[in-house]
Amino acid sequence: MHWSLDGSENFDLDELKESDRKISLSKFIWCKLRLGNMVNLGLFTESMSAKSANVTFRIPYFTQWGQSVLVCGSERVLGSWNVKKGLLLSPFHLGDELIWAGSITVPTGVECEYNYYVVDDQRNVLRWEVGNKRKLLLPDRVQDGEVVEFHDLWQNGSDTLPFRSAFKDVIFRRSCSLNIERPTGTIQNKLDKEDSVIVQFRICCPNIEEESAIYVIGSTLRLGQWKIQDGLKLHYSGDSVWQAYCVMRKDEFPIKYPLAGNLSLEIGSTRELLVDFSSNQPKYIILSDGMMREMPWRGAGVAIPMFSIRSESDLGVGEFLDLKLLVDWAVDSGFHLVQLLPINDTSVHRMWWDSYPYSSLSVFALHPLYLRVEALSESIPEAIKQEIQKAREQLEGKDVDYEATMATKLSIAKKIFLLEKDLILNSSSFHTFFLENEDWLKPYAAFCFLRDFFETSEQSQWGRFSHFSKDKLEKLISKDSCHYDIIRFHYYLQFHLHLQLSEAAEYARKKGVVLKGDLPIGVDRNSVDTWVNPNLFRMNTSTGAPPDYFDKNGQNWGFPTYNWEEMSKDNYAWWRARLTQMAKYFTAYRIDHILGFFRIWELPEHAMTGLVGKFRPSIPLSQEELEREGIWDFDRLSLPYILQEFLQDKFGPSWTVIASSFMNECGNHRYQFREDCNTEKKIASKLKSCMEKSLFSESEDELRRILFDLLQNIVLIRDPEDPTKFYPRFNIEDTLSFKHLDEHSKNVLKRLYYDYYFHRQESLWRQNALKTLPVLLNSSDMLACGEDLGLIPSCVHPVMQELGLIGLRIQRMPSEPDLEFGIPSQYSYMTVCAPSCHDCSTLRAWWEEDEERRTRFFKTMVGSDKLPPAKCVPEVAYFILRQHVEAPSMWAIFPLQVLVF
Repeated sequence: MHWSLDGSENFDLDELKESDRKISLSKFIWCKLRLGNMVNLGLFTESMSAKSANVTFRIPYFTQWGQSVLVCGSERVLGSWNVKKGLLLSPFHLGDELIWAGSITVPTGVECEYNYYVVDDQRNVLRWEVGNKRKLLLPDRVQDGEVVEFHDLWQNGSDTLPFRSAFKDVIFRRSCSLNIERPTGTIQNKLDKEDSVIVQFRICCPNIEEESAIYVIGSTLRLGQWKIQDGLKLHYSGDSVWQAYCVMRKDEFPIKYPLAGNLSLEIGSTRELLVDFSSNQPKYIILSDGMMREMPWRGAGVAIPMFSIRSESDLGVGEFLDLKLLVDWAVDSGFHLVQLLPINDTSVHRMWWDSYPYSSLSVFALHPLYLRVEALSESIPEAIKQEIQKAREQLEGKDVDYEATMATKLSIAKKIFLLEKDLILNSSSFHTFFLENEDWLKPYAAFCFLRDFFETSEQSQWGRFSHFSKDKLEKLISKDSCHYDIIRFHYYLQFHLHLQLSEAAEYARKKGVVLKGDLPIGVDRNSVDTWVNPNLFRMNTSTGAPPDYFDKNGQNWGFPTYNWEEMSKDNYAWWRARLTQMAKYFTAYRIDHILGFFRIWELPEHAMTGLVGKFRPSIPLSQEELEREGIWDFDRLSLPYILQEFLQDKFGPSWTVIASSFMNECGNHRYQFREDCNTEKKIASKLKSCMEKSLFSESEDELRRILFDLLQNIVLIRDPEDPTKFYPRFNIEDTLSFKHLDEHSKNVLKRLYYDYYFHRQESLWRQNALKTLPVLLNSSDMLACGEDLGLIPSCVHPVMQELGLIGLRIQRMPSEPDLEFGIPSQYSYMTVCAPSCHDCSTLRAWWEEDEERRTRFFKTMVGSDKLPPAKCVPEVAYFILRQHVEAPSMWAIFPLQVLVF
């Protein structure tokens, strides 16, 4: 039995002798009685003090009906971080503001953390502050019974951006070297007059040059009578916070004041300090005034795939060390950011298919494609140097020969590895790397060995290794195994890739250039991650996107969807480790398809297109709900509706041959697909076999398209896990199945369709995002940007704004439904704007591929009724680039090819 008193003594009564036990127990009871009264008063259970102060929290915040604001903190009186037990604040109006306030009594020497939360009537959290926890620290001169008011402002996600590594360690790095200052004067322990108040002004200013100063100025003499040089000078106290104390008289309130730098005032309206003196007069006011309102920082960057960063030193493809040359170019060109596509290993098939950077073999391992073999050793034999030079000449060209480059690099790397493996793998630097990364490095090396041994990444073909276990892993990578050097070779490659990328990343930081990575939404179905953690994925499903600008049939990416319920059990450890790994190299990152963290478009594994899917999570239509609306023929609505007239119209004279090969007649001139071809994959397989036998004269692509259209001719998708649940098929009004329904059914289904896709899911999707996205943001201090393109639920942008996530704006794919082209001058600050991205055609190709759209752009954006030039001439490119450079967006990022004319 352990007894803890005030944190200074602990007793283990079970280990004491009998005589000592009586003395210790008596001492415990005496202390417990001595402290009991203070505990019962609701005071803090640690750091007890004879003196106490009354602390009042005040924060302006407009809430909706049924919402309240509370304070929750690290001590018991503030709930011990249990929001249900936090301090609920009360609202009142002061001027035009709605103020929430509440008070507690604390020891004068208390130190704790706290934050504000918005809750409903049951104290369920609806919203919380973003950023670092607040500090409750009273001035050391506070006397017993005095009132200290904390005037706070709600911390939004955007307030935390200057403390992300992209700004803190790169853009604003000079500000981080400031020395902490000590005030030159002191405030008297007792106020000069009974009607005086000590105000501590606190402001956050992360972007300030050395030798600069910040002042509070106002109409009073103490605040300089609006003269900057005579104002109250603030002192730097660390963590980008500036503060100073000032004694103010009661009759000087309310105080109107701005903040000022050496030469100019902050932007925006004048600040105002309102104090309610009708109750107990505060002796101290701790005024946390948020961020200094400067002109928003804006910057430009360049986007380019890693494999395209070519140099005279590379071997067939861009390499991590080539980034240093690109950084130099960026600095000379005035860019502050370099954005890359994903750089993780994608070697699933060991062929050119793996050049697709969004299908990760491992979300932790770096791609060996980007290795510089010449940097593996300082003592490469002359024969290998000549081999490298010969290979460089053979692989030199505009296009990357993926397979040849990979084979060449691995071959040369193996030769160097055999010469220096013991030297490198026994070094202290490698041991440090291995210990920090072994959780993912061991399974990755084992996976690569098994992939090559069985000549497939399909784990079901690996016999007893099909199912991962730590025991099997340790035997597989054992030093006693005959293939141990193969395992070590993969360690060796990852170690050097880490060193080379780290060197380039550090170079970028020192040069003031943000290196921005890319976080793919999915992983390959046959990957290390699905092998090691299959429970984290829904392996019988596939991810994609519903029909949009890119594809009228939607997209099917082939990745398994995430099992968020399982991931939540360890607080999303896999995601946290993934972001921690990225932060070793990048100071910013792009969240690929951020909509997937709200909801994902989920397809059955047997689908090939992305059309007939459903959102996960979502609230389906129930059979009971549909029956109440007079909808009852569920087979008619959920099975392909195929009439003989459809077949005759689509296939012409050959319709009977095609129908007999793929379908059965089920009466009344209706048809259904046979069991062996009732999915897209089955149709594709059967059709391929038929074409090999020359059964049809039509093209395979055309037949597949028509057969898929017939298979997709449904109105409702039946849930495979619960046959009483249904999902409206996307764009149901376009289907012949819908068009052949009676008017009542059409009206009901149309109304339910719009409710499903645009209304009923919003609260669910918001809650889902607020469970997952904060985990990503808190896993590192990288600057996070979300790719929010496509069919965007209305909850997405408010959540992104709340969390401080920067959105993406592509002019030809506006987020406003009533616009054909985005208007860069109207973009919000919390955005990245770009004329194009890797997901769409280049600016030049877009301009030249659609004459009618080009003409509309020229009229609406340029404001000219003349015919636009058929080619994307420099004048056109300059106009579009200038639109983006002058946009209010935080970042304007241009694919490199857009800048080259």
